[in-house]
Amino acid sequence: MAFVSRRWTSAILLAGARGARRFGEYRRVVVGISDRMLSVRLVELEQHGLVRREVVPSMPVQVLYHLTDRGRSLIGAVDAITRWAHESR
Repeated sequence: MAFVSRRWTSAILLAGARGARRFGEYRRVVVGISDRMLSVRLVELEQHGLVRREVVPSMPVQVLYHLTDRGRSLIGAVDAITRWAHESR
């Protein structure tokens, strides 16, 4: 719970719920996050088994980030908490 409640984590998970994304796509969707913080959070999400990093051998090389089944299982809870927070402002 402590990891999921860290800043930016829920926004990244919700952005990933819409399908595989490249780094730049996350940067555009998660407004205000720095490149460094996005990189740190994606690595942490991967370490916790919530995101899978896929390197696509192309020219130039593409890196896609997919939510794992475990990551997708959190989406309902994260979405509900996010809606509650917005309504409680």
